[in-house]
Amino acid sequence: MLSIINIGLVQNELAIAWSDGGESFIPIERLRRACPCASCEGEPDATGRVVRPEVTYTSRSFMLNSYEPIGGYALLVRFEDGHATGIYPFNYLRELSARTGSEEE
Repeated sequence: MLSIINIGLVQNELAIAWSDGGESFIPIERLRRACPCASCEGEPDATGRVVRPEVTYTSRSFMLNSYEPIGGYALLVRFEDGHATGIYPFNYLRELSARTGSEEE
């Protein structure tokens, strides 16, 4: 099972050392724009249709306030704009680190 060995902020990236020896470097802006919470990604209505809400950002949206592990499977990330409902599963974090700028919104 994938777990975090070490984590820290390096300039504007979240740096993660994984239990399998891999490393991830995720720009904070990418992390915030990819927030998986219902406020950012939407949630299904009674018919199963997901409507993604309009999310607005400020410069503080792309500043990391803190983070903490959730169980042994995810990371809760808090941003300076007060947003703190994103729980990022470890596999999702690994995927975010592999994305290129052309895949971002």
